[in-house]
Amino acid sequence: MDSPTRFLPRRLALGAAALSLLAATVFGQMAVAAEVNTTGLAITDTEVTVGQLHSATGTMAISETGSIQAERLSIEQINASGGILGRQIKIIQEDGASDWPTFAEKAKKLLVGDKVAAVFGCWTSASRKAVLPVFEKENGLLYYPTFYEGLEQSKNVIYTGQEATQQILAGLDWIAKEKGAKTFYLIGSDYIWPRTSMKIARKHIENVLGGKVVGEEYYPLGNTQFGSLINKVKLKKPDVVFTAVVGGSNVAFYKQMKAAGVTSAKQNLLTLSVTEDELLGIGGENMEGFYASMKYFQSLDNPNNTAFVEAFKAKYGKDAVIGDVTQAAYLGPWLWKAAVEKAGSFDVDKVAAASPGIELTTAPEGYVKVHDNHHLWSKTRIGQVQADGQFKVVYESDLIEPNPFPKGYQ
Repeated sequence: MDSPTRFLPRRLALGAAALSLLAATVFGQMAVAAEVNTTGLAITDTEVTVGQLHSATGTMAISETGSIQAERLSIEQINASGGILGRQIKIIQEDGASDWPTFAEKAKKLLVGDKVAAVFGCWTSASRKAVLPVFEKENGLLYYPTFYEGLEQSKNVIYTGQEATQQILAGLDWIAKEKGAKTFYLIGSDYIWPRTSMKIARKHIENVLGGKVVGEEYYPLGNTQFGSLINKVKLKKPDVVFTAVVGGSNVAFYKQMKAAGVTSAKQNLLTLSVTEDELLGIGGENMEGFYASMKYFQSLDNPNNTAFVEAFKAKYGKDAVIGDVTQAAYLGPWLWKAAVEKAGSFDVDKVAAASPGIELTTAPEGYVKVHDNHHLWSKTRIGQVQADGQFKVVYESDLIEPNPFPKGYQ
């Protein structure tokens, strides 16, 4: 059969051929886009849209700003390396404003209104619990970066921070062994993560370590008056003060502890919630010698972390600091990229199914792997606060398998 361009003048024939090639290319791209996005997400042939949902304002901003920065850094690096399935990542940022109903409202906007392919966000367990029903109802995908109490697992969440067995139990085991600790005073902010964490801690102290809890107190988010509590601690003289105070309250708490003479020279203290981000506001001199149980510290000495710290400071300034949750937030976009590319699709169900088994050998903390339960294999580390606001790593565990539902602690 004759070609339809056979009898056209040469210039017109070339033009028709070019149009045919263009049409084929366009329709080819559309076919590719259809293959990698069958559920109506905000994805074009050149761009994929994601959401960021953290507290940029309010009492939690001191903790969550680092997560915002780290996620943006990783997305910038991914875009510079060619993006994901040939697409550049576009970010829509929303402010949860340290208010749990606002988090739920903004989550619905991102998933239903903006149709984002994934969301990197939340910090407190209260904010995560507020958005979880939205993500499950709308079938969205959340990358959650904070160490938390465990007792949760969802197809719609990848937990890039550590759960209780990887932080609380390992930390308590270490301080009981190293300091011969038998008596503990538990202190936390008044919401789900500290209360559940301390419930788990109490069971471990009493049933496993054979120790005793001599005090347990909770204070509202944003509280700045700790004088009465500090007097009780001085009276009880526990072997260990075990804390899960979050956000801006940390600044007041530790400065008042120092002013009252409660220092590492007289008192062991192990925190679950003070990272380099909070220390920037607290001042290293106000916590010097106290300990934190985390999986990451900025001072980690490995090539991955050296490159990460250099890149972070190049983007955000030489005085910028990086804490545990900031690093875990940085992992989110990279884990998402790996899962999308493994699945060959942006569809949430396919990405979720592809996530278990994903390994990240370039993680600043060293190495992580996604478990079937959507948590990460990670190490526990104990850091001792230095006067300059950094931590000296004094203990490092082997890789710990995540177990969000530990028997005997529920």
